[in-house]
Amino acid sequence: MPFTLAAQVSFEEDIKKSRFQAIAVPVENEQAVKDFLESNKDLSTTHQCWAWKIGHTVRFNDDGEPSGTAGRPILATIEGNELTNVLVLVNRWYGGVKLGTGGLVRAYGGCAGQCLLLAEKIELIEKKKVHFACQFNEWAIFQYELGQHNIEYLEEYTALGVRVEASLQIHQIEPLKLKIQDITRGREKLHMIEEDDHE
Repeated sequence: MPFTLAAQVSFEEDIKKSRFQAIAVPVENEQAVKDFLESNKDLSTTHQCWAWKIGHTVRFNDDGEPSGTAGRPILATIEGNELTNVLVLVNRWYGGVKLGTGGLVRAYGGCAGQCLLLAEKIELIEKKKVHFACQFNEWAIFQYELGQHNIEYLEEYTALGVRVEASLQIHQIEPLKLKIQDITRGREKLHMIEEDDHE
């Protein structure tokens, strides 16, 4: 069962006069990764190395450190903790003492690892995207239902009523299907959105 982080967490340590700061954060998609890296750009650092894993997709970046000494060890700590949907950024401020490749691997991997030890891990619950439509007079009932179950949704008002897109945990799909049939008297159905089917 994959895990992700409950919240952002950070850890700092000094290694041979270099300061290392790891920040680990849960991410839902690549856009969230870009946004986080963009908002955490720090020109005072010597290197900003990172790795992330979302589902089966992984990326890492050594940001000028010798190849394989930063991004890959950070990624190894993410995978070693059985985490996914996680980004770990490690900032380094160079202090004048070279660490060598082995030292860099230990420093980046170690700092990322310590950071992840501090993090609260939560089970990653798979969600499915769905959509359905309803009439204006039915929307209040659905709004209440979705709110009761903490379901994230987006609504779009059309000439005919309301079109709703929602992210559901697997066990929520069947009850909502029945609810839609019930409230709309079988007129509307719940439709699954395939991941690659962006309208």
